[in-house]
Formats: sequence, C-alpha cells, structure tokens
Amino acid sequence: MQTWAAGHQDQYLDEMIRLEGRGSKSAYSTCAGCGALDPEYRCAQQQCLGTGMFCKACTVRNHHALPTHWIEYWNGTFFERQSLKSLGLKIQLGHPRGFSCRTSEPAHEKFVVIDVTGVHEVALSFCRCDGRLSHGQQLMRARWWPATARDPQTCATFAVLRLFQLLNCLGKVTAYDFLRSLELLSNNDGLNPTANRRRAFMYMICQYRIVLMMKRAGRGHSDSGVGGTAQGELALKCRACPQAGINVPEGWDRINWAEMPEDLRYKYFLFLAQDCNFRLINRNVSSEAKDPILHDGMGYFVNYSAYSAWLREHVTEEEISSCSGFQAMFLANRKRIKGLRTTGVGGVTCARHNMWRANGLGDLQVGERFCNMDFILFSALLNTILFYLILSYDIACQYGKNFWSRMEALPAPFHISISQLRVWFKVPNFHMMGHKEACHTPFSFHWMWGAGRTHAETVEQNWEFTNGAASSTKMMGMGARASTLEDMFGFHNWRRTVSARTIFVKRMGEDIREGKIHRDSFDAFTAALNESVPELVLSWQEWVGKWESKQHTDPQESPFDGSAIHTMKAIQLILAKDELIRSGAGVVVEREDTASTFILMGLEIEQSQRLLAIDVKAVSEATDGQQTDFVKRRAAITRRIRAFRKRQRQYMPNLRVFLTQSQRTLWDSQGDRDAETVRLFLPSDIVEKTKRDRACAVGLPGIEAALREGEAHEALEDLRQALRTRTMTNRFRVHNMSGQRALTRGQGVLRQINVRIHKAKLRYRYARNALLRVRGHGPWEKVLQILEESDIRALNERAMTEEEAAGRKALEELGEVMESGIEQLQARAGGETHRTLSWIWYTAKTSDPDEAELREALRVEWCKAYARTRRWTEDVVLVEEEMRRTIEYGFWAAAEWERRSSARTKAVTEELQEGLVAYAREQTARELTTSERLQARWAAIREKGRAYLARETLATGGEVVIPLEDDAEREEEEVLGRDVFEDDEELEEED
Repeated sequence: MQTWAAGHQDQYLDEMIRLEGRGSKSAYSTCAGCGALDPEYRCAQQQCLGTGMFCKACTVRNHHALPTHWIEYWNGTFFERQSLKSLGLKIQLGHPRGFSCRTSEPAHEKFVVIDVTGVHEVALSFCRCDGRLSHGQQLMRARWWPATARDPQTCATFAVLRLFQLLNCLGKVTAYDFLRSLELLSNNDGLNPTANRRRAFMYMICQYRIVLMMKRAGRGHSDSGVGGTAQGELALKCRACPQAGINVPEGWDRINWAEMPEDLRYKYFLFLAQDCNFRLINRNVSSEAKDPILHDGMGYFVNYSAYSAWLREHVTEEEISSCSGFQAMFLANRKRIKGLRTTGVGGVTCARHNMWRANGLGDLQVGERFCNMDFILFSALLNTILFYLILSYDIACQYGKNFWSRMEALPAPFHISISQLRVWFKVPNFHMMGHKEACHTPFSFHWMWGAGRTHAETVEQNWEFTNGAASSTKMMGMGARASTLEDMFGFHNWRRTVSARTIFVKRMGEDIREGKIHRDSFDAFTAALNESVPELVLSWQEWVGKWESKQHTDPQESPFDGSAIHTMKAIQLILAKDELIRSGAGVVVEREDTASTFILMGLEIEQSQRLLAIDVKAVSEATDGQQTDFVKRRAAITRRIRAFRKRQRQYMPNLRVFLTQSQRTLWDSQGDRDAETVRLFLPSDIVEKTKRDRACAVGLPGIEAALREGEAHEALEDLRQALRTRTMTNRFRVHNMSGQRALTRGQGVLRQINVRIHKAKLRYRYARNALLRVRGHGPWEKVLQILEESDIRALNERAMTEEEAAGRKALEELGEVMESGIEQLQARAGGETHRTLSWIWYTAKTSDPDEAELREALRVEWCKAYARTRRWTEDVVLVEEEMRRTIEYGFWAAAEWERRSSARTKAVTEELQEGLVAYAREQTARELTTSERLQARWAAIREKGRAYLARETLATGGEVVIPLEDDAEREEEEVLGRDVFEDDEELEEED
C-alpha cells in the first residue's frame, strides 16, 4: 500500500477519469461491429464487447442474449446512460436467438428483470406456438425466475438469486439491503427511480430456496415429487454420525451390547447437544394465511402443525430448575414476550460435528420449557436407530429427571426404542461452572468413558453463525422466516461437511501428539506409585471402572472428588447466616456493616493494594497513560480506605492505643503515603492476643481467621490453575511455535501467566501469615503450609522441564533469553530421581504414603490423569471411526444418486429425462470422487492413529505437525477447506 500511495495514486486516478471519455480515436472512429462511421454507443459494463464503440443497430443485435446490460450514449460531450429497451431491444421467449414468433404475446408494458447488474425494464414477448408452455415455464427456461405463476410481471435471473443466497447465508445481507444495492446500481442519483419490486423479490427468494432444497434432496427424481417428501428429508445429514444401514458396519442389528468390549461400544455413541437461542425472536406480524410455511417439517424445523397441537395441551406448563446457576433463565421466561410470536428457537445438533439435526429446531413461545424441548428432541430422533444416546444440555441435571415419563406423554411415533441404561445426560464443559458442585463430576464429559474430547459446546458455536440474521428475521412473516432460517441451517451444514475434511486431520494429529504426552506422563506417575502403593492403584482403577459403568445413576462417591475445602464465599455465607441468627430470633436485619462484611472489605482493599503495587513495580518508566491509570486506581483505593476507616471506628474503636510505636508512625503518616502502601491494621496486625481482644469487637478476630483460611485455599487453587496453564502453554510453544516472532509472542503469554503465579503466591503468603498471627500454631498448618519457592512447581514437572529444555534450546539458537521461570525449573530437575509431589497438590504433606489425606489427594490426581489419558486415546478411536463413516457415507450417497437416475418411472419429456440423468450422474461422480480422495488423503494420518493405538512407533518416525489455527474458527473453516482440497473446487458445489 505504501508503494501504491507513494507513486501510483495519480496514475490510477487519471486512468479512471480517462474511461469517462471514448478513449483512443481508433476505438470510436468506426463501429467495432459493422464499420459504420462515428459510432455513439458502448456497453457500460465493457465486458461483453470490449472497449470499442458501436452503432445503435450493432449494440442492440449484440445484446439479444445480454438484455440486462446498461448502454452508454455519447451525446457529443459526455456519456448518458440508456436502457436497451429504449434502444428498441425486444426479447422473444420460446425461440432461439434472432428468431421471431408469428404468435407472440407481449408481456406487461413495464416488465421488470432483476439481475446482478441492476433492476431493468425490458420489452418481452411470450411464445404461443406451443400452448402447453405457461409464461412461467418460458421464463424458467430462459433462467429467469417468475415472481408469480400466473401473468408474471417481474422476474429475477438465476444468477442474482444464487448471489443473494450466498451473501444472505454467509454475510447475513438482508433482502432489502441487497435489492436496494441493485436499485442504486441502476439509479444512484434518484432522478429516475426504479420500480419497487421488493415484495416480488421476497417471493422469488422464498420459492428459490425451497425448490433448490427439493432438487438437492432428490425429490425431482421421485414419482411422488414434492408431495411425497418425508419429514426431515430436505435436511443435510451428518456423514460422521452413526447411521444404521448407511455408514455402520453390517451386523449392527445383531450386536450383543453386554458382551461387546467398552473400546468398541463407544464407537456407536450418538452425541447430541441441545440448547436455546433467545436472539432469534419473531414479532407477531403477518399471519399464517398470508405467509404460510410451504415445506412444513420437511427440513430442519419440526412439523409446525403437530408442534402447535402438542403445545396447546401444555399452555400453562412452567418448570424451574433447582440448579441455582440457571434459576434466572427460567424466571425470565415470561419477560419481554409482549408482541412476540416467537421468543427464541430451540435446537439439537450433533455434539461432535456441529451439524443441525433434521427436524431438530423449533420455535419457543414463552421460554425454555420442557414441553418445547421434548418435542424438538424427539422430532430430531424420528426414524433414527439408536445404539447409545449421549445427550448434552446445559440443564441436563434437571432435564434427565422424568425424561422417560415425559416421552411416554408424547404421541407414539416420537417414542424411541432404546434401553434407559444406554441414554446418558451430560452438561457442556463451559456451562458446568454454572451448576452446583454436586453436578460437576457426574455430568461432566471429562469423566465419562467413551467421550473422547467431546465438549458439546458445538450448539453454542452454531448459534453464533445464525445470530447475524436475528435482526432481519425478527420482522418476517412465518413462511419467509422459516425458509430463510432453513436455508441458513442447510448452508451451515454443507460448509461443515466440507470443512470436516480438514478438521478431522487436525483433530487426529492433535490427539496423537497430546495423547502420547499424557500417556507417557501418566505411565511415569503410575510407575512411581506402583513402587510404593501398588494395591492402591489397582483399587483406584477398579473404582473408576465401577463409577463410569453406572454414570450418574449410581449414588456411589465419585473417585474424582476429594474432600471439600472452605472457600471465602462459603465461609462468608456461613458467617452471614450466623450473624442473622444472632441479630434476633429469626428477624432479618438489613445491614451492610456487619463484622464479616467489615473484614471482607479490608481483605478486598489489601488485594487491590497488592495488585497495584505489583503493576507499579513492573514499570520502570511509566508512560503518561500508565501514570493516569495509577492515579485513578490510587484514588479509588483511597476512597475505599476512607469508608473502611469509618467502619473501623465502630469495630475497633481505640485501635491506635493498642498499636506498637512503629505501627503508630505508619498510622499517623498514612495521609502522606501512596494508597498501595497504607496499612489497614486488621485484627491480625495486632500481634499480642490480649491487646487484640481489647482492641476488637467480640468475635472479630475469629471472623478474620475464618476468612483468611478461605482466602488461603482460594489462592492455592489459583496457583495450581496457573501452574497447569503454564505447563500446557509450554507444551504448545515447544510443539507449535517456531521463528522469532512467534516465540516472542509466546514469551508475552508466559510472562502474563507468571504474573498470575506471583499474585497467587503473594496472596497465599499474606493470608497464611495473617492466619498464623490470629490463630497461632496448630493442626491447620499441616494443610496450609509455608509456601517456599521450591514448592511452586507443576504436578508432572520432570516431564515438563524436558520439553521446556527443548524450547529453551530453540530460543538459545535464536539468541533469545527466556523469562518464563524455566531456568529455575531446570536447576531443580537434576535431583528429581526420588522427587515427591509438591505439597500444594494435596491437602496435607507427609512422608508417610499411607496417611489418609495424602492417599486421597493422590487418588484424585491419579484418577483424573487416568481419565485424561483415556479421553485422548478414545478421541483417536472416535476420529478414526468418523473418518471411516464419512467415506462410507459418500459411497452410499453415490449409489443412491445412481439409483435415482432411473427412479422416475412415469412418462416425462426427453429433455427432462436428460436433465434427471445428468444431475444424478453429476452427483454420483462428485460423491465417488470425494470419497476416493478422502480415502487416499486420510490414509497416512489414519495409519498413524492405528499405530498410536497399538503403541507402535509412528511410521514416519516424525512428529505430527498441527497448524496453529484454533479448531473453533469463525464460519465453517473456508480457508482450511481450500488448503486441503485446493484443486477440488468442483467438489464444493452442491448442484
């Protein structure tokens, strides 16, 4: 851009202005067609006939097949735009170009054609030589789509409909904006406004979408035609999900699940995720009579008629979740519904491949009710042969209750035939934190055998794709909205089908690489434990097996949970209840200045002071912006300190009297100090117990001790989380980053993580020291120990430091110095032959491996490591199976299209028969080519997956290289699809 801006702007500007004239004299001296002198016309597009000038007769003759081009007329001074109609061009349908019709019938005087070049009025005549062809048929054969079936006055070219469909599905461009753009292309100065054809354009778009779905689903190849379309038949199916009779091995109907090994059983799991989107609302405009749904239940939405009848029986139903994190969602069910026909959309998608299920979407009328979601889910399972059903829902803990009784209440065709023991309910990974602690383990994919790396947040990713259409579909009628969303869901499924070709390769490569790391780490961990407590490892493994086999139906304690610790929030709740009881016999006293809130306020101010002090110290020479930020933060802390002092006079009235001389000096000089250095003097700051008791209100030191204990536990958890994050970041850098720029960016990430570690370390030490001063020495010190620098290390640090050493070597070759703390880790790694876990990874440090606390901590960590290792291995199995199923589906689809080429047995014209065969054979060839190429291109990575599962050395002896892009790219990985199939553009065309 700089090169262009420096030396080419004037050149480009001059060339653009030059085009406003006729150009070189040789171009306009004679007609480029017949040689007549002084031609006066040229095509405004200048793409059909070049840059030459033409006479009027040649211009009209050359545009018989291009009637939607604009013409420019040279008036002696400048060009004026004119239409071909004004020049005398007349279009005759039903005959080859240049032929006239003796029985022609003129169309409407102001017949309008909408094309990519604009909105045009044309002179058109229909043919009456063959009275069997309607006006609409004649227009369709010219690739013009009529707005009405009888006496059409408007049409749109196939090209403009296809262009709008892609822009609408991908960019969410509305029909109004698109048509308005074409109107401005035709007339941007407003002097000659074009005819308003917006309603007609909406009709044509709706019809085009429906017919295109019918064509792609093969309905034109069936004798029953559109009327014989089955429920959900127009939806694009997921090729990687198990479908009996299509991509599941033969003999599936004779499977004995009780005898089948677990490692084979989970290959038959059907993972589904359901959720609601409250952005896709629809106002109560138009009506069903004026704008009906023309393909009811044939695609992605449920059958509206049956759905409405079902909901009329459950008008008053309302259910509230007992999981506190989701109560607000249910309480909001009846808010903001005035004037709305639809308050949102509920949907079901396959949880591993982001594909919407046929009949898996339905409108919501009040909110997220069970009657809605039940009907949608069971509609999505219509005609599906189930082996195992793994259902993910953000309220799965509640949805699973009475699931089977609610199914029985549905009409018989919606009932599923499957053992209740083979239907499991799970919560998506990201949503788990909104649930009660009791839900975390039993409903987690992390601890479910056969889950692989399924996170089930795919339905949320899918909603993100459609949210851009929320504003445009909000004011649509029922039929227009249904066809628009159906088309978008179908487009989404197709792009996911294409992008899966690359995603599976990426996923398999990552599974192999990360699975090996987890497997090696777990094997080393297990080997160390087997040397001292082999009987425990065996019992833990049996415990995990028993718990997994029952899933969340067994009340047995989970092996992944340890003893609960009191966090600050939990302790704060206990203290608040205690204060409520002591405030009076059951009488609620509204107070914000209780003893616990006073102490909590002090702890929060101290934390703010520490964070500010860290940030100030980290900057050697602060910029003006940083200085301004520091000033604002200091002012905020100062205001909070003033409020704290006001309460302190109530709970510690004679504080200064009990302070030491040095403390009094700090107290007296606080007005001259920066806010982050001001001492608050909480009860723990008074060292002598007698003075502390006299200086504080009754029970105040005990309240601080309880809160300090919770603060220390929270700080430890933050520290552990930060260490885990640093471990995974180092792994990623070593395996994925190369080059100075990438490694420098990685340095910044590690630096931020180390700051988190430092903050957690300081917070823990402050909390523990304060607790020691208030409570004194005692058994609590076995749990909350002194945190040395050597204690701050990851769970499997030896394995990590080897990788970090590799990363350090790569950096040293570039002359870089790392600031990630790896040097210290390496210094400690040398003596780790007999290393033990740092005490921060369990609740009590001891040299006796039989002590209960240590055993419990080791059990939790071992069970989780065991589960993580298995999840990575399972995902290799699942992805391999998904690749196989995708290929098999393609071969099945090819055979199905070949069958359709001769499926229409009723008499049809020769021309139609040729079209039927041509389209079917085209699809057959595309499916065969795609499957054969996938089979060849996936062969190497599939072989590596099988070698990994067999614990063999990878055939290449090298590392699987994974691209840096995230798996959750925006829109269906368009670029990735082209990278792998760069020469396969023909494969990406649906029709």
